[in-house]
Amino acid sequence: MGSVLVVGALHHDVIVTAQRLPVLDETLPGTGVTYALGGKGGNQALAAARLGASVAFAGRVGRDEAGAAMTAQLAAGGVDVSRIAVDPALASGMSVAIVTQGGDYGAVIVSAANGAIDGGSIALPHDCGLVLLQNEVPEAANLAVARKAAATGARVVLNAAPARAVPRELLSLTDVLVVNRVEAEMIGRGLDGFRGTLIETRGDEGCILRSPGEATRHVAAFPVGVVSTHGAGDCFTGALAARLAAGGDLGGAVSFAAAAAALHVSMPVARRGTLTAADVTRLSESGPAGRTLP
Repeated sequence: MGSVLVVGALHHDVIVTAQRLPVLDETLPGTGVTYALGGKGGNQALAAARLGASVAFAGRVGRDEAGAAMTAQLAAGGVDVSRIAVDPALASGMSVAIVTQGGDYGAVIVSAANGAIDGGSIALPHDCGLVLLQNEVPEAANLAVARKAAATGARVVLNAAPARAVPRELLSLTDVLVVNRVEAEMIGRGLDGFRGTLIETRGDEGCILRSPGEATRHVAAFPVGVVSTHGAGDCFTGALAARLAAGGDLGGAVSFAAAAAALHVSMPVARRGTLTAADVTRLSESGPAGRTLP
């Protein structure tokens, strides 16, 4: 057991709703707009903290209102923000997302200060048991932090999203790799030789769990009505990290994460911050168990 260190990106999200996604050169009228803290790192840190983990976040923001607001929101969510650096020259990262009435979405991300994160200057908490990484920060930053985690015995969970080639050294330092089916296909043969646990999420089809020396398992999704799938993967990964850091076994942690993602997509966006570990536990304990695939 131990705390979770999330190293990742922060984006000031502008989220608009529309009847559908536009095609090339098309302008559509929207039906609403909201502003939120985003970035996979920020989303996963908040999810893990809400679901019971002791979480510290390391990242980089600009010296601007967006950076100050995102840092304050993480702190309000119970996340230790002492490892967030303020860049004197670059703006905070941001994204613009379009969410349809059917729950689909598309987004454009501007990394800005996130691209200047220095993994070498990031110190792990003294009780760190798990480090959570994603692909929205420089490859060198992930590798530097993963090396520190390996040196201290902390488990490394890498959410390889967005998809890009993963260096062999980083794969060798990764204990649990989380990808969705699109990312798994795009990375493809780059995963050959990976000796850790692979979790491939497949939306309403559940997820596939592959661990060395064990039979491949399918963990079923929990059937729910979908309000929006936006952020479901981050909720899944944050929940997974929280349960693993608490000493949970891998199968139980995956089921817990699947239940968290199901509740996330079924809730109105404004209520998602109220999701608790007790809510997720009730659903995860009522759902179907994973099964071994032939």
